[in-house]
Amino acid sequence: MSEEQTLDLVIVGAGPAGLSAAIYAQRAMLNAVVLEHEAVGGQMVLTSDIDNYPGVPHTDGYSLVEAMRQQAEDLGANIVVSNVSSIQRMEDGLFLVQTDESNYVAKAVILAGGATPRHAGFDGEELFVGKGVSYCATCDGMFFRGREVFVVGGGNSAAEEALFLTRFAAHVTMVVRKDHLRAQAMVARQVEENEKVSVRYLTSITAIGGTNAITSVTFRDNKTGDLHTEEFDNGVGVFVFVGRVPASQLVSELVDVAEVGYVVANDRLETRTPGLFVAGDVRKKSLRQIVTAASDGAVAATSVAAYLGQPVEG
Repeated sequence: MSEEQTLDLVIVGAGPAGLSAAIYAQRAMLNAVVLEHEAVGGQMVLTSDIDNYPGVPHTDGYSLVEAMRQQAEDLGANIVVSNVSSIQRMEDGLFLVQTDESNYVAKAVILAGGATPRHAGFDGEELFVGKGVSYCATCDGMFFRGREVFVVGGGNSAAEEALFLTRFAAHVTMVVRKDHLRAQAMVARQVEENEKVSVRYLTSITAIGGTNAITSVTFRDNKTGDLHTEEFDNGVGVFVFVGRVPASQLVSELVDVAEVGYVVANDRLETRTPGLFVAGDVRKKSLRQIVTAASDGAVAATSVAAYLGQPVEG
């Protein structure tokens, strides 16, 4: 694309937030492009079962992604697989978005690059993603109804997710590498008082194994270094909550960030830089789900249309 052509909007990221933004941008008749550096759909593609997206029960990540992508493209959305290397705001107020192949100049940008769960790093973790290893209790907890579940992590997120998982699991064991929980006192007390939760301190999971499900878990005593493996007749769940990495590095000098890099935005999803909007898991928010990401995309694109003085279709 020639730098002489100025687009209305560049959307960075083609997950549910980016695809939703693309749909609403087309409805607002914005000249836009969606840039995605990996696979269209983002983290959603990795989800094997989705039961909580309204109107689309009993689906999977790939199918939902394809439906969103097809809807966006049917409306005229232009989705390009290309890695964005930098986003700059120029003196004239326009944005220069550079990729490995092309440069794009736009009046507005929506950053919808998402946030990647930080992996714990034990053997077998990658192999069992979506088949026993999960990074979202709200998404996958119900699939472990009546089973043993392990939660890796000792912070607020891990403790809160462990408590949530007690709604489904027969028992939840938190695996904490230190000798204490880092969760807030009230949350830690709830963990201690819940009969369905136990905590293994100074412990790490080093490996998981099995065929079609996780049937063995190897633990390390972090005090002695000793290893031991436990076997399970039924597949267990291993939920990892050791942090997330938001894809905010591209705009770190243009936005305010909260803890670990989440982008701060107002209810119109505007950042502190005029013309720069944010949507989805990359922004500071209380709930990160496919449905909230899609909502963000709609709000952000509608806000862009208003920012550019375009009529907003209801």
